Amino acid sequence: MNYNTSQIATIIKAEGKIHADNTLSVLLTDSRSLTFPEESIFFALVTERNDGHKYIKELYDKGVRDFVIDHYPNESDKMPEANFLRVTDTLAAMQMLAAHHRRQFDIPVIGITGSNGKTSVKEWLHQLLQDDYNIVRSPRSYNSQTGVPLSVWQLNEKTDLALFEAGISRPDEMHRLEEIIQPTIGLITNIGEAHQEGFASMQQKCMEKLTLLQGCDCIIYDGDNEVVSDCVEKLCLGAYEIAWSRKDRDKPLYISSIEKGDHSTRIKYTYLQYFLEVTIPYTDDASIQNAIHCLAIMLYLNRMPEVISERMAKLEPLAMRMEVKEGNNNCLIINDSYNSDMDSLTIALDFQARRAANGKMKRTLILSDIFQTGLPPATLYRKVADLLKRKGIERLIGIGPIISDNAYLFDIEKDFYSGTREFVEQLTPDMFQDELVLIKGARNFHFEIISEALELKQHETILEVNLDALVSNLNYYKSYLKPDTKVVCMVKAFGYGAGSYEIAKTLQDRGADYLAVAVADEGAELRKAGITMPIIVMNPEMSSFRTLFSYRLEPEIYSFNLLNALLAEGEKLGVSGYPIHIKIDSGMHRLGFTENQVDELASLLQSQIVLMARSVFSHFAGSDETQHDAYTLQQIATFNRCADKIQAASKHKVMRHLLNTAGITRFSEHQLDMVRLGIGLYGVSPIDENQGLRPVSTLKTTILQIHEYEAGETIGYGRHGVLTRRSRIAAIPIGYADGLDRHLGNGNCEVLVNGHRAPIIGNVCMDICMIDVTDVACNEGDRVEIFGENLPVQELAKRLDTIPYEVLTSISNRVKRVYYRE
Repeated sequence: MNYNTSQIATIIKAEGKIHADNTLSVLLTDSRSLTFPEESIFFALVTERNDGHKYIKELYDKGVRDFVIDHYPNESDKMPEANFLRVTDTLAAMQMLAAHHRRQFDIPVIGITGSNGKTSVKEWLHQLLQDDYNIVRSPRSYNSQTGVPLSVWQLNEKTDLALFEAGISRPDEMHRLEEIIQPTIGLITNIGEAHQEGFASMQQKCMEKLTLLQGCDCIIYDGDNEVVSDCVEKLCLGAYEIAWSRKDRDKPLYISSIEKGDHSTRIKYTYLQYFLEVTIPYTDDASIQNAIHCLAIMLYLNRMPEVISERMAKLEPLAMRMEVKEGNNNCLIINDSYNSDMDSLTIALDFQARRAANGKMKRTLILSDIFQTGLPPATLYRKVADLLKRKGIERLIGIGPIISDNAYLFDIEKDFYSGTREFVEQLTPDMFQDELVLIKGARNFHFEIISEALELKQHETILEVNLDALVSNLNYYKSYLKPDTKVVCMVKAFGYGAGSYEIAKTLQDRGADYLAVAVADEGAELRKAGITMPIIVMNPEMSSFRTLFSYRLEPEIYSFNLLNALLAEGEKLGVSGYPIHIKIDSGMHRLGFTENQVDELASLLQSQIVLMARSVFSHFAGSDETQHDAYTLQQIATFNRCADKIQAASKHKVMRHLLNTAGITRFSEHQLDMVRLGIGLYGVSPIDENQGLRPVSTLKTTILQIHEYEAGETIGYGRHGVLTRRSRIAAIPIGYADGLDRHLGNGNCEVLVNGHRAPIIGNVCMDICMIDVTDVACNEGDRVEIFGENLPVQELAKRLDTIPYEVLTSISNRVKRVYYRE
């Protein structure tokens, strides 16, 4: 369903002159995601740290003509063909348009809210109901104030069921989402601690979430959850309730028993006096709860019990993250075998485009048949072909009979196969070289086989890097800052062990202002990989000056020797106004100009034109400990005196930055022009509490072998691991060559196997260590967590009497990094 400009202006009550009444089908909020300019209307959203109005001229030059604004942008007089629809609030206008669009459809709409499990329930419902309905659902986790309107906008004439998530982080948000989604069936999964900081109590958060369900014909929830049940009762929603219960036989859906096996769970239930059961291929509690929610919805939609049983037995795991892995022959593999529809394809192509390194890697797409669009195949794949052309795809591997039948529509390098097996059988080692390969397939094509085949095989210890957690931590620290305070993100030491390029690329995409590396070579590698944002080199060496100038790297200057040498090199090369960052020693006593040197420094800077002081900064010695607060305040005073003199000698604005990670939270009133964010970015707080942070790196390995040994036997080199009982000992492929410190052996450290702790026994070897799994149910091939989401890296650091920095940066480069988005 398309709208024209004048219709949208009327719906959102906008002012402004319309030059041409364009047909519009795309809501655009991110200028980087532009695909169809002639069909797009751009909503210039204003946030605490960004303003969409500044991207309008760029979009106009690329062909966009329709803009929703709250003020006229710069250079509006240079855009004579633009339709500017002026409103008071651009986000509210987009939500108003989406709500209007939703009202055009009289179909079942399932609204899903809760603290956890929303996306899992939504995707399982899609699996269970896709044979019965043409379904539109939220792409990934599009459940926010901006994500929900974009999700609802997907509704079209072919849709006969919709699945939408709704998430909130503060009070008074859900009523806006309810007006957009207007669900007929409402589900609240649970109430937990996520985003609790915005609410006074769990009850307040629950009441806010239940706002989504106020107009529903039916609401579904766990009747044994006292918080949810009490809040439903207080609200008197008046809808039909399926409050399932394991305790109350009088509930409409009574769960009489849950029987867990080794790999599956049998759920026996009573519904409307019928005694029935289903079996699901999962045993964890979260999956069981999610499955019961799905069961309740299937029953309400009158699916036959035998159909429910058959489909739930085939529920497939959700690969709810987009992974970036090293591939063979210098390829990079983006695995998004999560779902396959036009909207998720567009999102994945945007991700691929942002990972393209200066266009040096050929962009390749492996794509399966796309189902459930309601479009004739020729129409659908003509749209796909147009999308791929606009997104810069150079090579297509099409897999499936339908896409193969429409191969003639694609005017790029292409190959087609009837199915995954045929492709894998014909795959040769040299088929992909120097390519950025996006793998995007419908679930039943099992593209995980292709991902496995193309992935560079290294040993089974991996470091998983959660890019969404990185962004979450960045935003956490930004919440302490004023909107105009800039952020320098530290990516030195190979991104604190996480891998600098993917970290840097993500930070560049998410609006960080500067990156900082230790040495010039680190910065040069980032430039070669396509990083264009400003980069500070914290420890420049005399031999690196040519590298600095060649790759536009901005050095820290901490001494007259370094400054004079750089001046001389710059004069030879004819450089002028080159940015540098002046380091003041305000009390750390490591590197920097002392206060009694600043007058001479200011005079020297004023007397030349080769270099320009872009910023002046200093390091705290003890901002993370309250016992040093008086000294920290003394450092602040010293720094400000020095910075005033540098500024007085400069004709331009010299930025000031002093706060490190600990300083951002403890001394935010002294944030000045910029702050430097280091270890906190990676999910580790330098002060005691870790509230609001998420671990970025998780070190995992695999059980290679399990043997049983009698009491008295010894394990490992030196026979230091002596067994005191009959024990099951597992060997895992990680050792000190991977970064697992030898001091963690002999019971000094525990790892996590299937949610249970297992101590390291015996000495840590170079490539292997042994763990005692006597009390843990596990098998060969099971995953083992060394540190990460469930086992904090701080614990390992404490065992080693060191700091998390050292543990993270000690992970060997031979450990494969796997990057993913949730």
